[in-house]
Amino acid sequence: MTPNTPRGIQSIEVGGQLLRALAHHGRPMALKDLAREAGMAPAKAHPYLVSFGKLGLIAQDAASGRYGLGPLAMELGLISLQQFDPLRLATPLLPALAAQVGHTVAIAVWGNRGPTIVRVEEAPSAVHVNMRHGTVMSMRGTASGLLFAAHLPPARLREVLAQEPHGGRRTLDAAFSAQLATIRSEGLSRVVDGAVPGVSAMAAPVFDLHGDLVLSLAAIGPNATFDVRPAGPVALALKACAAAVSRQLGAAGIVGG
Repeated sequence: MTPNTPRGIQSIEVGGQLLRALAHHGRPMALKDLAREAGMAPAKAHPYLVSFGKLGLIAQDAASGRYGLGPLAMELGLISLQQFDPLRLATPLLPALAAQVGHTVAIAVWGNRGPTIVRVEEAPSAVHVNMRHGTVMSMRGTASGLLFAAHLPPARLREVLAQEPHGGRRTLDAAFSAQLATIRSEGLSRVVDGAVPGVSAMAAPVFDLHGDLVLSLAAIGPNATFDVRPAGPVALALKACAAAVSRQLGAAGIVGG
């Protein structure tokens, strides 16, 4: 312990390794396996598990004898997830993301009039595309718009398309439906010469505990320097960053790009 480290209770920290092991494996475990993962003997682990069981942090299956997380642990987890604000989690990641991809990056959320830019981090290079807070993105001509379109219920999407300003198609035709299916499959939306000629953009989705799209992480830049390949460095960086935020929000089945 360093001089500036606050003093804790060692026995709680030791016992906490058992909880960490259960959380890491995500399934009930036998005493010997759980103790091994926590780096202690079964005889040492058992008293901790008894106490955790009394608190509701651990529950033992009567039939198999395996230990899993208890009702209090689950309740604490749900409360923790409810306290996570997607925008608060994603915003601090923007400077590093912009530096990594070399382009302006932004966060868009669903607003009263559609996908709306709420955070912007300018590109580290001298050449960048200007984006403004509060800009409402078109559903067809922007990466964030396409991303939200891909995850809206069809009936709701038709309503939104019908309300879009003049210009562009306002129907959910077969070609557009196929494009949205590709976006869902790739986990990424891409546009070249969309709303602005000479500009490309990509966007990756951030999902919450319920699997709902809560925000879009987008990168935008000049066609000449913007790599729109779905497996290129910009795409991989966006997807990895979005996946990291999604995991913090409790989204299931999220992996890095």
